[in-house]
Amino acid sequence: MTETKQFPKGMVPLGDSVFNFGCHPGVQCYTLCCRNVDMILYPYDIIRLKSSLGLNSEEFLRRHTTLEKGDNIYFPTVKLRLDEESKACPFLAPHGCSVYSDRPTACRTYPLERAIDRSRNKGAPDEFYFMTNHSYCFGHAEKTIYNVKNWLRNQQLFEHNTMNDLWAEIDTIFAGNPWKGEGVAGEKQQLAFLVCYNIDGFRRVIDQHKLLSQFQLAKEVRRRIALDDGELLKFGFEWLKLFFNKSTSIIKK
Repeated sequence: MTETKQFPKGMVPLGDSVFNFGCHPGVQCYTLCCRNVDMILYPYDIIRLKSSLGLNSEEFLRRHTTLEKGDNIYFPTVKLRLDEESKACPFLAPHGCSVYSDRPTACRTYPLERAIDRSRNKGAPDEFYFMTNHSYCFGHAEKTIYNVKNWLRNQQLFEHNTMNDLWAEIDTIFAGNPWKGEGVAGEKQQLAFLVCYNIDGFRRVIDQHKLLSQFQLAKEVRRRIALDDGELLKFGFEWLKLFFNKSTSIIKK
């Protein structure tokens, strides 16, 4: 018997249906959605943004983020810091987005919203997409037609979604309060934050403690980790699973 998924009232998955959307300088509301936003930044978003801006991760976090209490009450949520006067995204330029090729997941996904179902024991999670309905957005009246697959390809979302699904596994571990007794910002939580959000700091820890040498990693894997922050983040996620005694694909020597 196939289980029927239940969704919040008024939210209907798009499935294979098509939708109209366009966003360009000719649309009346162009860049309006870049103001007064309440945007969560995921670990991979920060890697892409800090690299685009030529900043290290510590400097990016100081300049462009705030820490807030989100849905996970046991781990801080990282959000984009808006310009204090204009309340606009700090990367909004007169011509539009100044970091467009490395823009965050939320910007790429809009006007869709993504939800994942982790109720299955094995395999990749089911994903569902829903259409947003903001009255200020005139992009829905544009003539260009998409379906979900076309939109994901057009916005180059596959890599972001893959990385964000890996992050969701870690966030689920954090939601179980694995640092009981430490309180807020304890040693374990600070370490976890370093791995997830301060990739440059984590790389220093890796080098100082020769952490990679403790695991049987193929030469090509080591090379990718050395050259690519995204690959290092993947290793970091697996290392955190091991650290918190969860299942992991890292093989220890």
